[in-house]
Amino acid sequence: MAEKNGKKLVIGVIGADVHAVGIRILDYAFTEAGFDVTNLGVMVSQEEYVNAAVETAADAIIVSSLYGHAELDCRGLRQKLDEAGLEDLLLYVGGNIVVGKQDFTEVEERFKAMGFDRVFPPSTPPEEALKWLSIDLGVE
Repeated sequence: MAEKNGKKLVIGVIGADVHAVGIRILDYAFTEAGFDVTNLGVMVSQEEYVNAAVETAADAIIVSSLYGHAELDCRGLRQKLDEAGLEDLLLYVGGNIVVGKQDFTEVEERFKAMGFDRVFPPSTPPEEALKWLSIDLGVE
C-alpha cells in the first residue's frame, strides 16, 4: 500500500443503480494508491455526495454508474456542489453512463457541459482514473 497522499475522495454509485462490484474495485485501487476514500456504496443521491464532500473536506468526487442513466442522475450535481461552496471540487464520472451505443466524444461533451472535469468510458481501468487524479490533484 502506498503512503497516504493527504487527498480525500468521495466515491459512490449514483441514483437507483445497485451495481456494487466496480465501486469496490475503485475503493481498493484508490486506497492502495494512498487516497483517503469515503465509499458511499450504491444508490447514492446527489445530496449524499454533497454532504459527504462537505463533511470530509473532499478533494474530489468520483461518480460511478453502470445501469446507463447517469446522464439523468448527474444533472444538477455541479450546481449543488457550487451552492455548498465546493466550486473547486474535482468531479469525475465513469462507467456505463448512457443507454445504448453512443459516440463517446459526444457523451463526454455532454457530461463536461454538466460540470464534470473528467469523463471515463465503460471498462476504463482504475489506473486511468488514478493517473488523472494524480495530475489534477498534484499528487506525486
